[in-house]
Amino acid sequence: MYPIKRNRRLRTNESIRSLVRETILTPNDFLVPLFVVEGKGIKSEIPSMPNYFRFSLDTLEAEVKLLWSLGLKSVLVFVKVADALKDNKGTEALNSNGLMQRAVKTIKNVCPEMLVMTDVALDPYSIYGHDGIVSEGIIQNDDTVEILTGMSLSHMEAGADFVAPSDMMDGRISSIREAFEDDGYVDAGIMSYSAKYASSFYGPFRDALDSAPVDSKNIPKDKKTYQMDYANRFEAMRETEMDIDEGADIVMVKPGLAYLDILREIKNEFDVPVAAYQVSGEYAMIKAASEKGWLNHDAAVLETTMAFKRAGADIIASYFAKDIVKLIS
Repeated sequence: MYPIKRNRRLRTNESIRSLVRETILTPNDFLVPLFVVEGKGIKSEIPSMPNYFRFSLDTLEAEVKLLWSLGLKSVLVFVKVADALKDNKGTEALNSNGLMQRAVKTIKNVCPEMLVMTDVALDPYSIYGHDGIVSEGIIQNDDTVEILTGMSLSHMEAGADFVAPSDMMDGRISSIREAFEDDGYVDAGIMSYSAKYASSFYGPFRDALDSAPVDSKNIPKDKKTYQMDYANRFEAMRETEMDIDEGADIVMVKPGLAYLDILREIKNEFDVPVAAYQVSGEYAMIKAASEKGWLNHDAAVLETTMAFKRAGADIIASYFAKDIVKLIS
């Protein structure tokens, strides 16, 4: 007897496939990471991230206008800090005229409606490449939180809409939220990197910002004492619940593809927007494999990005955002 129900009827051609498609990507799904450097006229390609660039403030203006014209309405800002400005306490992070603060103002001046999120962590400012203050071979949690809180206030004063603490220090969300309330920033948003794993996929990003941990005696060689063990699942749920209770508006899972199970569990459990970060290593792998002719670049980009949305991501931070918007348009 032939089957009465044939699932292939709904796959016959692209018209029917698109009509019944369960998951759709739109420009509204994306948060665009931006790397900013000092100088003028700079648009320099990152060697380990082909076709992705660092921008000086003047070239940043054109990039922001382009993003807006493509329908991309949100950016996540990172800065590459000069070595001379780095120390062990992130002093430059609190400079009201620092590169991050000026970058926020530049973006808001050229495109006031662009949603600006800012990275909050000490690694771009640290002589040791760590997300916190180092003392006696230990990343000091509470001292670091004080700096992160001041850093967050400085970003708000510059005009940021959201801060995005990526450091994984305990208690930093409650400290930042309390400071925002005390200073009158009651509408200030916090997107917390709630489940950020100690991953091998961050290499190109650290190349982009020159923020890798230094190889030195009495300095932790990696970030495993504060970023999460990639073997753990329930820990991610605890971390996320704590951040929500402390005042986070959005929670993030980072990296992406290797942690889709975590993304789905968090989305199922918590009633807040969930972001996923398609990190630099994922970007670099697709670029390298496509350059070798081993896979189709555009097809791989769309498929892997769709996985985030299908797994439950409300927001996708991706270096492919411009490419994807052009493909889906």
